[in-house]
Amino acid sequence: MSEQLSSEQQRLIEAAKAAAQATWSPYSNFPVGAALLCADGEVIHGCNVENISFGLTNCAERSALFAAISRGMAPRTFKAMAVYAPKVELISPCGACRQVLAELMAPDALIVCQGSDPAATRVWTLEQLLPGAFNHL
Repeated sequence: MSEQLSSEQQRLIEAAKAAAQATWSPYSNFPVGAALLCADGEVIHGCNVENISFGLTNCAERSALFAAISRGMAPRTFKAMAVYAPKVELISPCGACRQVLAELMAPDALIVCQGSDPAATRVWTLEQLLPGAFNHL
């Protein structure tokens, strides 16, 4: 199912593609890039950073969010995120990332995902990605 992307969403996908170039993924050889759209229009990049102890690996989505929070940007103000992975037809955030996205992004934020096949691109809301998310805020 292909999605027609807005120019802003396409710009985010291009930024996520650029972010994927910085990945550290020597164990899986599975690069992923993310681009987070902040309330002020700034785009923060993130990429997956692996560790030989896979549990210590950080996904691209969380890398982007944590970078933004570390820079003093307020949680739940982020408008959208694009995720790109060139080695699969379509990517979507893992369960851990979905939970972090649900807590740190705006409730109406969109998640734009693309893999090697642009025709398979999808746009999800956070509710669609993680219905009934655990959230006490």
